[in-house]
Amino acid sequence: MANTSTSEIKFIVQLDENRVPEKLHWTAQDGGVEAEESKAIMLSIWDNKNKETLRIDLWTKDMPVDEMKVFFHQTLVAMSETYHRATADEKMAATMKDFCDYFAEKLELKA
Repeated sequence: MANTSTSEIKFIVQLDENRVPEKLHWTAQDGGVEAEESKAIMLSIWDNKNKETLRIDLWTKDMPVDEMKVFFHQTLVAMSETYHRATADEKMAATMKDFCDYFAEKLELKA
């Protein structure tokens, strides 16, 4: 029988009186992360039963818009890389990367 283990990733969301996130912290002890502060979290979860993606998108009130744009760009780039690793579909991964370059250009994120 194979040895198994578990790993935990934890998010703590501090809300204001209107339930708007004020602070976000995350812990992933296996990754050496302990209660690190963040300003935004995007989490996608595949619901195999319903064959749909569930999402949690949170950002704090003080997340600057310029940083949100960079966050989105870097997330899109990471998604294209993950798509390539998961599917080996080089053509679509390249198309996704082209869009990421276009996105960055339109938002003037790259020099």
